Amino acid sequence: MASRSEQQAPRQRDLIVVGASAGGVEALAKLVADLPQELPAAMLVVLHVLSTGTSVLPDILDRAGRLPATSARHGQPIERGHIYVAPPDHHMLVGDDHLELTHGPRENGHRPAIDPLFRSAARSHGARVIAVVLSGALDDGTAGLQVVQRAGGTTLVQDPADALYEGMPRSAIEHGAADHVVELRAMADAICELIDTPINPVLWEK
Repeated sequence: MASRSEQQAPRQRDLIVVGASAGGVEALAKLVADLPQELPAAMLVVLHVLSTGTSVLPDILDRAGRLPATSARHGQPIERGHIYVAPPDHHMLVGDDHLELTHGPRENGHRPAIDPLFRSAARSHGARVIAVVLSGALDDGTAGLQVVQRAGGTTLVQDPADALYEGMPRSAIEHGAADHVVELRAMADAICELIDTPINPVLWEK
């Protein structure tokens, strides 16, 4: 049982889930480059990739910024200050304190897909989730953002005018799934501000 001091401590957003597709490598590299080394949150990334072969995205993100980035492994503990990238041909899901990789059906034509990550993060972490949609075509991520919102989490999307491919961000906005619309150059600062802002107790109990 939590102590009185633990119960009164401000709750913090500490899980960032990010989805991207076409044009997403550039956007992800920019976002990661702008994040601080002492980020008090974990970041989980889904980029639509081919199901065959290996992804070079973990290496790209590891070189781009100050946070370590690796390909996710099934059962791996989730640690703050680390970036986890969904491997090809697997959905990446969030358990209470670990990652789960599944070979479930494709969603929106993709595996990995963004919506399964967002849904699982909302179920397990509720108001602690910051969900981000970056450049991409079509609408993957919109439904997942809505689940995050209903669980009390916060959603951000890249400004469509700022994205190489505006489809995914625009879909999120048109469906009311974007709490914040942010240019890519300001995305890291917006995320850090949300992390530093205590969660409303009403949302924590949601």
